[in-house]
Order: sequence, then C-alpha cells, then structure tokens
Amino acid sequence: MSPAARLRRLRPDWVNNPKVWRTEVLAGLVVALALIPEAISFSIIAGVDPAIGLFASFTMAVTISVVGGRRAMISAATGAVALVIAPLNREHGFGYLVAAVILAGVFQILLGAVGVAKLMRFVPRSVMVGFVNALAVLIFMAQLPEMHDVPWAVYPLIVGGLALMVFFPKVTTVIPAPLVSIVILTVITLAAGIAVPTVGDKGALPSSLPTPGLPDVPFTLDTLTTVAPYALAMALVGLMESLMTAKLVDDITDTRSNKTRESIGQGIANIVTGFFGGMGGCAMIGQTMINVRVSGARTRLSTFLAGSFLMVLCIVFGPVVSDIPMAALVAVMVMVSFATFDWHSIAPKTLKRMPAGEITVMALTVAVVVATHNLAIGVVVGTITAMVIFAKRVAHLAEVTAATDPDGSQVVYRVTGELFFASSNELVTQFDYATDPDKVVIDLSGTHIWDASSVAALDAIETKYAQRGKSIEIIGLNRPSAQIHQKLSGELTGSH
Repeated sequence: MSPAARLRRLRPDWVNNPKVWRTEVLAGLVVALALIPEAISFSIIAGVDPAIGLFASFTMAVTISVVGGRRAMISAATGAVALVIAPLNREHGFGYLVAAVILAGVFQILLGAVGVAKLMRFVPRSVMVGFVNALAVLIFMAQLPEMHDVPWAVYPLIVGGLALMVFFPKVTTVIPAPLVSIVILTVITLAAGIAVPTVGDKGALPSSLPTPGLPDVPFTLDTLTTVAPYALAMALVGLMESLMTAKLVDDITDTRSNKTRESIGQGIANIVTGFFGGMGGCAMIGQTMINVRVSGARTRLSTFLAGSFLMVLCIVFGPVVSDIPMAALVAVMVMVSFATFDWHSIAPKTLKRMPAGEITVMALTVAVVVATHNLAIGVVVGTITAMVIFAKRVAHLAEVTAATDPDGSQVVYRVTGELFFASSNELVTQFDYATDPDKVVIDLSGTHIWDASSVAALDAIETKYAQRGKSIEIIGLNRPSAQIHQKLSGELTGSH
C-alpha cells in the first residue's frame, strides 16, 4: 500500500463532509463561549487568577481531543477539581497547586494502565440515572446566583434566550440555536444600552497564550508528601467524572468509547496543563451536553476547536466577548439542564413499575450529589448502596431442601442459589443436626461457591455433624467451586 493510500485510510471519514465540518465548527464555538464564564468561576473557587482557569480549559480541551478515548467529549477546568485543590493553593501557594496537577496526571495514567476503567461495569443503571438527574440539578443551581440581585432586564433576556432556543430549531438547524441566542441577546443589550452583568464582569480575559515551565516548588520529599494526597484525590475525582460522562455520551450517541484510553488521556492532558501553569481539570458534563446533545457534534474536531476558539475569543476578540450578557449564557445552561434531566425516570408510570430499591438508590445519588456538589461522592455512595441492597436481596435466594431415604439411612440436602458472604451466614441454620441419620449428603449442583465465607460455612456444618458422630459428603460442585473448596476447606476454622 502506497503512503498516500495509507494516509487516506487513516483519515477520518468526516474530513470531506462539509455538513459535519459546519456542525463541529459551530458546536466548538458555542462550547467555547460557554466555557469562558465557567472557567473564570472555577478559578475563583480554586483561589487563582481567572487566566489560570482559561489556560487550563484551553490545554485540557486541545490535548484530550488528540489523546482521549471518547470523541466529542469536552474536558476543561471543573468545579470538582477546583474544590479538591483549593485548600492546597490556599495553604501552600500556586506552585504546589501546579505540582499537584502534574502528579494527578501521573496517577491517572497509572490508574488507567492498571484498568480502573473496568470498575465502571459495577455502576448500576439506577446510579447512572441519579447521576444524570443530579447533574441537571447542579447545572440549574449554578445559574441561580446569576439570577439573584440583578437588574430586572436580566429576566426577560433569559426568557427570550430560552424562547429562541426552543423555537429557532423549527426554522432551521443549520446554525445551533444557542449560538443564535447568544448573538441576538448580545446585539440587543449593546444596541439598546441595557446595563446587565456581562462576561467581562467575571474577570479579566488573558491577552496572550500560556508559556510552559516547571512548577515553582522545591523538588524534595516534603513537597511530594504535601502534594500527593491532593493529587490522588484530584486524580480519582477527575477519572470518576470523566468516565461517567463518557458512559453518558456513549448512551446518547449509541457508540462505544475506549475508557482505558480516556483514563490515560485525562492524565496526559493534566500533565500538559500543569506544565503550562493551568489548574487542571476533567470532563465537563454541562459543556459536553451542549456539544453532543444540543449542538449535535460527534467528532474530536469540536473538542479541539472548543479549546482553540476559547483562546482566540479571549486574546483576539476579548472586548467583544466581555460584552456578552451573562443572561445569554444562563439561558443556554438552563436549556442544557432541562435537556439533560431524565424526565421519564420520575414519571408516575415509571415509579410504579420500578423496584423500591432502585428508586432509593436513584434518589440517594441525587441527594448526595446536590448536598456535596460532588458527582464522584454521589456515584460512590449510590453504587455502594445498590450493592448492599443487591446483597440483601440475593442473600435469601440460597434455599435448602431435604429428602430422607425411605429406609432412613441417609438424608440428602439440596442447596440452590448463590453462596457468598451474605447468603452463607444463614446456611448453617438450615440443617437438622440432632435428628438427621448418620449419613448426610449435601448436593451443591444447583449452586456456586463464591468466597471463603461459604467454605467456612460448609466447614462449620461438617464440624457440627462430626461432633454428633455423623459423616457428611459434599457432591455436585462445579469446577471453580471445587477448586476454592479444596483450597480453603479446613484452613478457615482450624479443623483438619
């Protein structure tokens, strides 16, 4: 194969598709506009200059567009990461924050390499629904400060922006409705001289590109021990949000993503961001929803352009961008919140059919996320709760039935269901040790031994019969069960 043919084969199929180009370019522009006030706000949370958050959003988006495992997903400076590293910046200074960002990237690469992404299979659907709904609530709640104690003109501007985004797609979908809404509201406020809060009120925009450099910290063991706990927390929170967002985009687009590559890519992006003096970040769920669900983007181009446009808008068009009314961006985020929420999940018909345990898990996930403003904590609590409910439910599925031979010489106990730590605890109580004949057979062909607790329970049963001078025979073990039983039997209770 010639080099030219090989190059054509590697080229994405959308390169020569003008419609896709238009969608991706406009989506990237809308996301870039929405990123500016968010990045500035997160900088304030972290206690750093607004330019630091904007630089982080630029480097994260551009880098992850190349090395990430989920196309069209937006990564930038985020509130969750800002909350984690803010105490480090406050107590030790900006140099330590940058060092933590770089180390967090290293941790993410290591975690990705050892397969942390595979843990996503243990996140139940009820937690995923709760995650999505909590995300929608947080996005909406984040807009409330922009509607409090503001000039009255802000409210009709927000309503007008929402109306434009609802009705403009009925006219044409060539141009994203959020972009139309932002442009029209900006023109109206400037032409009419309406005094309302603008993007410029959030903070000064940078006037030049970031330059690479090493963090200003002593390279000692003390620095490492100071930075490491914050870096690990940032790595875990960032990966959790990024992988959950990737899974959400998978569902929306009906495509699969490489979660391991995404995990490693997040690490690379944070390392690059750290060396350019950024505050680090992870996948941005709200902006990803703007990109994928609202604007219809599907490729890496939109992610790359979101970061690129962000710097162009700040450096070249800073004065124009500063005049964009915050009401226009609030309207966009309110629409994103409404579109993100899974309304079907709270419909009365759905709630009537859904098991009470799953409703509890979904509601608890939402409650914890809203209370802590941390999506990662909510997902962990929801998943653990779901596992506890599941364990409690299946613990009662191990049943024991007895059949005594007509001549009374032996009894056969047949065990069905799954044997693990929860169900095996009740197993010991289901045998009639005193009145059973001298020979007891336990048929395990209808079950599976999952852990040491089950083997310990079988040993306890055998000991109780032996104390009464009765013999016990275990039959029907499948190969994995036989292996774990043979390996551990007699080693857990001290009997040999």
